[in-house]
Amino acid sequence: MDEILDGLPQKAKEKHAENKKFFNKLKQRPPKDLDYVMQGLHEAEFERTDCLTCANCCKTTGPLFTNADVERIAKHFRMKPSQFIDTYLRVDEENDYVLQSVPCTFLGADNYCSIYEVRPKACREFPHTDRKKFQQISNLTLKNVAICPAAFNIVEEMKKRIKF
Repeated sequence: MDEILDGLPQKAKEKHAENKKFFNKLKQRPPKDLDYVMQGLHEAEFERTDCLTCANCCKTTGPLFTNADVERIAKHFRMKPSQFIDTYLRVDEENDYVLQSVPCTFLGADNYCSIYEVRPKACREFPHTDRKKFQQISNLTLKNVAICPAAFNIVEEMKKRIKF
């Protein structure tokens, strides 16, 4: 897995212009069955991919924490939300709650998440490749292909399946 992760940013960079062009076309003319296609590609990829062998998302980026996430996780720790925020989060330049640092505080050495059952919505949905109206998150996907090998593979397969 380390070998794959080491080469991923470069592979994503090499494909960036091609992917950007593809996503621009996708935004202009999304196929009627796009959500169905993406669901299938997502499911097929995650039958082959074990996130526990990677956890690159948790090691290199931090999720946004919604107010609902803060409430839920604080309750899990038996903390007040303000105490949870002070201990683990900061406000970023876009006024969102994010982790104070990466890798994620809640990631164990075994790549298991210590708050998996109550993890933030952004973590539950990552890499967002099965999201409805997928064409609307192309900028996010362009970032995620450099972080997540599964997202990279899904986009590559998507370009083979959807022709313009």
